[in-house]
Amino acid sequence: MSRYFETARKFLCIGRNYAAHIKELNNQVPSEPFFFLKPLSSILPPNSNSPFLVPKGVIVHHEVELAFVLNKTLKDLPDSFDHQQALDSIAGYALAIDMTARNVQDEAKKKGLPWSIGKGFDTFLPLSNFIPREKIPDPYNVTLKLLVNNQLRQDDQTNLMIFPIHKILSHMSRIMTLEKGDVILTGTPKGVGQIKPNDFVEAYLEVDNQVLEKIEFNSVEKPGPYNYIH
Repeated sequence: MSRYFETARKFLCIGRNYAAHIKELNNQVPSEPFFFLKPLSSILPPNSNSPFLVPKGVIVHHEVELAFVLNKTLKDLPDSFDHQQALDSIAGYALAIDMTARNVQDEAKKKGLPWSIGKGFDTFLPLSNFIPREKIPDPYNVTLKLLVNNQLRQDDQTNLMIFPIHKILSHMSRIMTLEKGDVILTGTPKGVGQIKPNDFVEAYLEVDNQVLEKIEFNSVEKPGPYNYIH
């Protein structure tokens, strides 16, 4: 599973799954899991030594998250689908950062337009190496941290999730078939903030104070003609 991100058919991201993050963005608490997709082209692979690209005119926010990889196909799961069945459906985990073009997303929301563009720029999905399932026996006992230029921005535990993994899978599977190898991001805790060109970003996934995986990269301005002007 070392190249898990190359075989994934979909990257599905849960939004608004931590109460404090919902509050900091002045959003409404959802009554059921809310999710969106990120394209495969947005991946920033682990250990690639490639920079994160900040598009011109874009306010980019970091959102550190626990991701998991499915080991089976799931469709139309019943209400009885439970915690243990969910864990049995997971091949392993990864640390992920869901980058968001916040001003692009906000403007699309105001106009009632889709906001895939705000999530889908190149490099907007930095990923860690694969973490075998046995290294994370309890996905609700994980600490997520993110630092920008050595300043701690995000630091919380996954036990603060509003919707547990079995509820996430049950809801998603009734909308679209979840395929073996799909990667699902479970939401971000509070502390999201801006990343600018020349920033150095570090993210860590810890269990019982032990770092299992990390992501590190430098940020640069995205080359090319794109320039968001509003």
